[in-house]
Amino acid sequence: MGQRPPIIINRLDAERIQRLIDHASEKDLMVAELLDEELSRGEVLDPQDIPDDVVSMNSQIRFTDLTRGRQMIRTLVYPHALESVPDGISVMAPIGAALIGLKVGDVIEWPLPNQTEVRLRIDAIFWQPEREKQFHR
Repeated sequence: MGQRPPIIINRLDAERIQRLIDHASEKDLMVAELLDEELSRGEVLDPQDIPDDVVSMNSQIRFTDLTRGRQMIRTLVYPHALESVPDGISVMAPIGAALIGLKVGDVIEWPLPNQTEVRLRIDAIFWQPEREKQFHR
C-alpha cells in the first residue's frame, strides 16, 4: 500500500460513513473496507474543531490526479446526494473514499478496483461546511 497521510474526520461524518460501511453492497465492499481502515486510523474531532484545510463531507475541493495529470473540482457527498449535486463524487466511490480527511497539500496513493493505484493531491478547498459553521450537514 502506498503513501497515506494522517487524516482528520468530523465525528458526524465518521458515524454516517460507518453506517454506509455496515450496509455496503457486494460491489462496494472494497471501498467499504478501505474506508473502514481510514476511519480506524483517522483522528475523529467534533465538527467545530475541524481545521479549515481538511476535506470533510460536502466540501467542494480541487484535486489533481497525479497519475493521469488531470485536475478536477468535485463536491464530496454521500451516495444519496449524487443526483442533486452536479459536481458530486460519492464517498463510496474509490476516488471519493480517498479524499475524506485529507488536508490541502496532502498526496495519497490509493488502490483502484482494476488493480492499479492512483495518486491524488488536494489543491484547494473552495467550500467546507465546518468553515461556514454548518455543523450538521
